[in-house]
Amino acid sequence: MVSRLSIVMIIVNMILGVLIPVVIMVFFKKKYKACIKSFLMGCVTMLLFAMVLEQLVHIVVLGSEIGTVIQGNIWLYALYGSLMAGLFEETGRLLTMRYVLKKEHCNTYNALMYGAGHGGFEMFMVLTIGMLNNLVYSVMINLGQAQTLLEPLDDSARSTLQTAFDTLIQTPSWYFILSPVERLAAITAQIGLSVTVWHAAVGKTIKGRLYILAIVLHAVLDGVAVLAAKSGISLILVEVYVWLIAAGIAFIARNVWKKAKKDDLYA
Repeated sequence: MVSRLSIVMIIVNMILGVLIPVVIMVFFKKKYKACIKSFLMGCVTMLLFAMVLEQLVHIVVLGSEIGTVIQGNIWLYALYGSLMAGLFEETGRLLTMRYVLKKEHCNTYNALMYGAGHGGFEMFMVLTIGMLNNLVYSVMINLGQAQTLLEPLDDSARSTLQTAFDTLIQTPSWYFILSPVERLAAITAQIGLSVTVWHAAVGKTIKGRLYILAIVLHAVLDGVAVLAAKSGISLILVEVYVWLIAAGIAFIARNVWKKAKKDDLYA
C-alpha cells in the first residue's frame, strides 16, 4: 500500500507545480511591470526546444551505435545530456529574446519574467504532469487494481511498471518534499540563465560570450545533478549540490546585470 501521507504529498506537489509559477508571474508583473508575453514565450520556448526538438535529436543519437556507447558510460551520458540541454535551451532562449521579444527589450525585468515562464513550465511538467502518474498508480495500488495495468504488458514493460509500483510503496512520504525543493532551485537557475542570455540577446549585436557562458552554466547544473544522483549519495546531498550551483548561476547573472547597467549597454 502507498501511504495516505504520500498521496497527500503527491497532490500537494501537483498543486505547487501550477501555483508557484503563477505566483512568480504575478509578482514580476505587479512589482516590475514585466510583460506576460515574456512569461508565455518562456513556456513556449521550453516546450519547443527542450521537449520537442531536443527529444527528437535524442531519439536519433541515442538510438544509434554511438548512443549505445554514450548510455553505457555515466560520464559520457552526463556530458552528452547536459551539453544538449544547455545548447537547445539557451539557443531557444537567445532566439526568442532577440527576435520574438524585441519590443520587450525596453524593460530588462522581462528577462526575469521570461525565466519564470521557462522554468515555470518545466516545474509544471515535472510536478503536476509528472506526479499525475504517481497519483494514478498510488490509487490503483491501494484499490488492489495494480494487476489491471500489469496484465496486458510484455515482460519488459511489466518489469518497468512493477519497479515504479515498488518505488512508490517503499518511498518515505517526506521524500516527496524534495521534489518542489529541487524545482525551486531549477527555476532559480532558469531565471539566472535568462538574465544572462537576455544581455546576450539585446543590443545591436549578439554577445556570444554570454550565450556560451549560459550553455556552460546550464551544462554544469544538469551534469552535476545527473552524476550526483547516480553516485548513490543521499537525495538531500544531491539537492544541496543543485542549490549551490543554482545560487552560483544567480550570482553570476546578478553581476552580468550590474555590469550591463554600469556600462549602459542595454535598455
